[in-house]
Amino acid sequence: MFFLASCDQDGHPTCSYKGGDPGFVHVLDERTVAFPNYDGNGMYLSMGNVLRHPDIGMLFIDFESPSRVRLEGSASIDFDDPLLPEWPEAQFVVRVDVARVYPNCPRYIHHYTLVERSKFVPRPSEKTPVPDWKRSNWACDVLPAGDPAAQ
Repeated sequence: MFFLASCDQDGHPTCSYKGGDPGFVHVLDERTVAFPNYDGNGMYLSMGNVLRHPDIGMLFIDFESPSRVRLEGSASIDFDDPLLPEWPEAQFVVRVDVARVYPNCPRYIHHYTLVERSKFVPRPSEKTPVPDWKRSNWACDVLPAGDPAAQ
């Protein structure tokens, strides 16, 4: 998991949690990482920001060790990326041209232990469940076309 920081076209920041199974962020070479964009709430705040302003920050935290690493770079979105089949149900691939990577002081990280992995992370040969919130009245009329909950 990591936290993704992005800014909209007016410079207003937002931060989003991005999760997947271990290894879902791929290090492609010394200057490139890639990760999938999975189904979310359909607002595309982070990814919409990337399309307008590609500079991003990524914060990786290991709550069990503890340790953390920051990565800064320029992101791009590709709906036909050759890596797309690596991630079941990924909508598209985000590649990051890495400008800086640096460790961050772990002193104030609270220690947590993994209890279970999310059942909503898409996995090969498994049907991904639809989260209950997507069937709520407030969500059903704003889901993107083709969303599994809209069926």
